[in-house]
Amino acid sequence: MRTDRQNSEVREIKISPDFVPNADGSVLIECGNTKVVCTAIIEEKVPPFLRGKEMGWVSAEYSMLPGSTVIRKVRDISRGKQDGRGTEIQRLIGRSLREAVDLKALGERTIWLDCDVINADGGTRTTSINGSYIALEMAVNKALKNKKLEVNPIKCKVGSISVGKVKGIKLVDLDYKEDSNADVDLNLVMNDKFEIIEIQGTSERDTFTTEELAEFLKFAQIGIKDIFKYMEIVEEYIWN
Repeated sequence: MRTDRQNSEVREIKISPDFVPNADGSVLIECGNTKVVCTAIIEEKVPPFLRGKEMGWVSAEYSMLPGSTVIRKVRDISRGKQDGRGTEIQRLIGRSLREAVDLKALGERTIWLDCDVINADGGTRTTSINGSYIALEMAVNKALKNKKLEVNPIKCKVGSISVGKVKGIKLVDLDYKEDSNADVDLNLVMNDKFEIIEIQGTSERDTFTTEELAEFLKFAQIGIKDIFKYMEIVEEYIWN
C-alpha cells in the first residue's frame, strides 16, 4: 500500500535545534509533513501543591496554529475555551516527559514544555513528545552550564510513535490519510529501555486481538528505536 517507505519505517525526521532563541531549549521537529515547534523553559518555582516538598514538576501546553490544518483551526482564545483534544494531548505530553525526569533532583523548579503545531499531517502528539524531549534536554544542559542545576535530573530518554492497521495492514508512524482510514490506531510512549510509559489504543473500525497488540508493540519498538537514532545525532550538538 505504501510506495514511499516500508510498513515498519518511520517518516523522514528533521530536527532544527535552537529554533526559538529566547527559550532555554527549542527545536523545530519535522516528521514527514508534520511540523511542530517545541520549547522548554525552566522556572524557579513549582505549582502550589508542591511548594516546600523539595521536588519539581514538568508541565506541557499544546496548540495548533490556525493554518496548520486544511480547514482553518479556530484559536482557543477566540472560542473562549480550550478544545478537549488539545487538553488531552498536553496532559499526555506532560505525563510522558515527567517520566524522563527525576523530580527530586530537579528541585523546586518547573520545566514548561510548549508545543505549537505549524503543519499537521498525522502524529502531532507523538511528534510533540519527541520534540519536547529534545527541547527539555537542551534546557537542562543550559541550566547545568549556567550552574542553575547542580546535577542532571534526566533519567531516561522518551520517544513516541503511532502504529495502526489500515485495510488489514499493520503500519508504523501513520500520516493523516492513513490515520483517517485506520481500522485500529495506537499511540505509544516508551523510554530508552523500551519500557512502556503510555499506550493509547482505539478500535476505530475493527477490533484487535492480544496477539495483534503484541505485534503492534514490536512495530512501535522498531519505530522508537529509529527515533532515538535521530535524537542521538542532535545530542552530539547539545552536549558538545
